[in-house]
Amino acid sequence: MDPRKQRTMAALVRAGQEIFSERSVEDVTVEEIAERAGVAVGSIYNHFGSKAGLQAAVVEHALEADRHYMDRAYTADRSPAEQIYAAAEQYLDFYLDHPDYFRMLAFPGQPGQYQAGQELSERLVRAVDEQNRHLVEALRQGMASGELREVDPEEVATILWAAWNGVISLGWRPDSLRRDSAELRALLATATEIVANGLLVR
Repeated sequence: MDPRKQRTMAALVRAGQEIFSERSVEDVTVEEIAERAGVAVGSIYNHFGSKAGLQAAVVEHALEADRHYMDRAYTADRSPAEQIYAAAEQYLDFYLDHPDYFRMLAFPGQPGQYQAGQELSERLVRAVDEQNRHLVEALRQGMASGELREVDPEEVATILWAAWNGVISLGWRPDSLRRDSAELRALLATATEIVANGLLVR
């Protein structure tokens, strides 16, 4: 690909990443995106076809980054329980390295009235489900090996994912409840530990 074209596309994806994490797509104009990227408005249409096309490209970049981090957790050298703890750590690393991408995937905006927005929303749901499949499989393997007690793996995977999202969201609070990266890592470990072991004395 022509280097100039690459630079233009990269600038537009970065601008879209920043703006789409701040406001819903319907509230953003192509003029704003082009100005943020420092390129002509026509570049959006030339390279992505439309604002929706650019948003789809940004989301695909976010999903690719997310997969890159999460694949590090589910490795054969780890036991199922170790994979679950590693997944929490990798999810936090994904947030710390790509906060805009994290917000886009974990807390997406309304899809809006247009078909492109609805299709992208469904794509996000499928991607989240795909990632949670790995967590479900780790839980199932742990139960099969006797490392974990019998639970509903689908429900526990959803609880863990939702809990991790909630804990990580403390990282951008504007008040005294805000937590830094070390505190977030400790909280994630505790949240995972509570789900793993429960609170009641056995």
